[in-house]
Amino acid sequence: MHMVDALLSPAVGGAMTAVSVGAIGLSVAKIKNTSENPDKFDEKKIPVMAVLGAFIFAAQMINFTIPGTGSSGHIGGGILLAAILGPFPALLTLASVLLIQCLFFADGGLLAYGCNLFNMGVCACLFAYQIIYKPIIKKWGLNKKTIFVAAVFSAITGLQAGAFMVVLQTAISGVANLPFATFAALMQPIHLIIGIIEGIVTAAVLCFIHSVRPEILDNNISRTNTVRPYKLLIIFIILTLIIGGVISIFASQLPDGLEWSIEKTEEISGIEISNDDTAENIVLEYSPIGGIIGSIITVALAGSIGFIIHIAKKQRKQTGES
Repeated sequence: MHMVDALLSPAVGGAMTAVSVGAIGLSVAKIKNTSENPDKFDEKKIPVMAVLGAFIFAAQMINFTIPGTGSSGHIGGGILLAAILGPFPALLTLASVLLIQCLFFADGGLLAYGCNLFNMGVCACLFAYQIIYKPIIKKWGLNKKTIFVAAVFSAITGLQAGAFMVVLQTAISGVANLPFATFAALMQPIHLIIGIIEGIVTAAVLCFIHSVRPEILDNNISRTNTVRPYKLLIIFIILTLIIGGVISIFASQLPDGLEWSIEKTEEISGIEISNDDTAENIVLEYSPIGGIIGSIITVALAGSIGFIIHIAKKQRKQTGES
């Protein structure tokens, strides 16, 4: 669901960049605030941020066909990241993924970066996770049934909110001149299907983690600090290499939900817009080699962000004690 620059006016793109930068700033502040969240982020989560960032990068390369539509979709990963890392580290990790996609794979564009981070990150990590996933788990307990329900409903909610924001941002920009009602009537149902699939995939991954290391998920709900997920990280590293290096070859070539919705809206309304404004800036391609390289870059960026915040948090704690 990556928006491209061609859909946005500079005013809307700039405004959404400011909002997303604010969300990043809030996330950093929440993580650094040891008095408010004393056990929500520590050095053990730095490698988790790095590896899961690479995993989500690779997973987003896999477009799956939506039968009977001529469209495809891919997971966003916001709920998965938030359930494992917490909402604020999750947003920073997803920000790293989207930045790598934008700069090295021309997936979105710099003008659209703020929109994409808000639509795919903020809507999932700071909205759907907080109002649906976390309350369900806290009320009914951490077990496979509640994980499934919470993951599916939060994934659907996050993606529906993000899809509507795409329509709204496009309409306010007025660049593409896509009819609001027609565009929305196509965007919401197709992303409902994608959201259901993402919810099931997210639930499957979280249920697996719950089976082998339940304390990783419990760490974000209760005030425990016993997470040592290094064996699990090896599994995710292997999965990242398999997904990015092998499974990506078989990804669907059909247009994703956003591209499909634009094409159908163009057919219905008789409007034609350009959707190829960043193709000439591609540095890497979504291929097995490109996927592995992108995953490695994501590991470095997400891990560096986590390490820098950890150092700043440690210095702040030392300053407060002195």
